[in-house]
Amino acid sequence: MSMIRDLRAVVRPSSRVSLRKDASPSYDTTRDPATPSAVVDCAVYRDGARVPSATPPTPQEAMRQVRRDGGFVWIGLHEPTEAEFAGIAGEFGLHPLAVEDAVQAHQRPKLERYDDSLFTVFKTIHYVEHDRLTANSEVVETGEVMCFTGRDFFITVRHGGQGSLRALRHRLQDDPELLAKGPSAVLHAIADHVVDGYIAVADAVQDDIDEVETEVFSPGRRGGVSRGVDSARIYQLKREVLEFKRAVAPLLRPMQLLSERPMRLIDPDIQKYFRDVADHLARVQEQVLGFDELLNSILQANLAQASVAQNEDMRKITSWAAIVAVPTMVCGVYGMNFDYMPETHWRFGYPVIMAITGVICLGIHRTLKRNGWL
Repeated sequence: MSMIRDLRAVVRPSSRVSLRKDASPSYDTTRDPATPSAVVDCAVYRDGARVPSATPPTPQEAMRQVRRDGGFVWIGLHEPTEAEFAGIAGEFGLHPLAVEDAVQAHQRPKLERYDDSLFTVFKTIHYVEHDRLTANSEVVETGEVMCFTGRDFFITVRHGGQGSLRALRHRLQDDPELLAKGPSAVLHAIADHVVDGYIAVADAVQDDIDEVETEVFSPGRRGGVSRGVDSARIYQLKREVLEFKRAVAPLLRPMQLLSERPMRLIDPDIQKYFRDVADHLARVQEQVLGFDELLNSILQANLAQASVAQNEDMRKITSWAAIVAVPTMVCGVYGMNFDYMPETHWRFGYPVIMAITGVICLGIHRTLKRNGWL
């Protein structure tokens, strides 16, 4: 049981580190010339240890070795073509529908059970660093990891530059007791790794939302209304959160199935730990749903503030128009050039009329000022 107690430490040594501190993910693109070009790594594991080999075996050689001596083979591929994957699919008897999904990618997170294998799709999420959120900022970047789990094989197919499993493979190799549990231990480790990535991204997205929220409701505003937040920025962040939600929400049911329903390809000692993954995933889903609702409120508040700002500007324009209307009317009356007009030939007519006009304008200005229109 000591292996099980240490399982979390093996697959989660640094997953809680903020993604803001590591914006340049690395993934292994080294490929051996003796293997298909899409194969990143291929190894045989027996009794929890990687079987040493002078040169990396081909998938076919590895499978023959497993069938002869026992253990399981773990093959990692990155964006294989249909031709590159055809030989591996035939060797391991993978279902054609699952093979098609693995090659074409852009799949919804899911779990599918076939006669001799499980096919699992994970969406990986990477936080994209940016100095300032703009209307065109990319906040999250997605990738995919497809997993084929069999009795004596485990195949991962990655799409996109994110979701590298190289470090995870090395950590698992450092714990032979865990790897001895077979392919189901690898499947759990990948699921836990992906979900921990969701948690780190959620923390980073929370910072972006807090920043936008602070700007919208900042006290440093003109006339009590925020003038520095573009609604397009909020909408862009909302779209990125939606992309995040599409990766998280569909995965919850597969994790619950893996934790609750007995499956002959999943070791009973490993199965209960899928419940821990499902719990973390449910928490992330609640957090992402909260992001969506909060952004809706922020967007509505920002639009309301923009409407208030427009109303305020219109009130000021209307107030000055009312003030200017007085001298305009007076000038219009005395500009009609009739021969018989009162005070036309009076010595004090001009200054009196100007004084009366000024007093009226001042009175209107003070009234509007007192009522908050100016």
